Amino acid sequence: MVAESCNTRRAWLGTLVLAATLLAPLAQAQAPRPIRLVVPYPPGGPLDAVARSLAERVKDTLGTVVVDNKPGAGGNLGADLVAKAAPDGHTLVMGAVATHAINPWLFARLPYDP
Repeated sequence: MVAESCNTRRAWLGTLVLAATLLAPLAQAQAPRPIRLVVPYPPGGPLDAVARSLAERVKDTLGTVVVDNKPGAGGNLGADLVAKAAPDGHTLVMGAVATHAINPWLFARLPYDP
């Protein structure tokens, strides 16, 4: 009876420790600084509209999301900017078929690895 009670206590303690470790990442509700969402195409296009709509929908969860348009070279300039950004998860690219599938076939050398 005592051994069974001890095992039950250990099981509950293990469950509480596991729950605490799984919930710890949720303690940081929002990003400490704005998230930069780079759109490698000009403002006003369909991809820009999707990016702005996405930024508006996730702002309550992720905090401020800044949409930054960097057009040029078929999307290569914006994709290269994100590829060379600090790997901290605060700079994202709203890529398209051109930046990830077509441009590697059109350009001999890309400044990034799609």
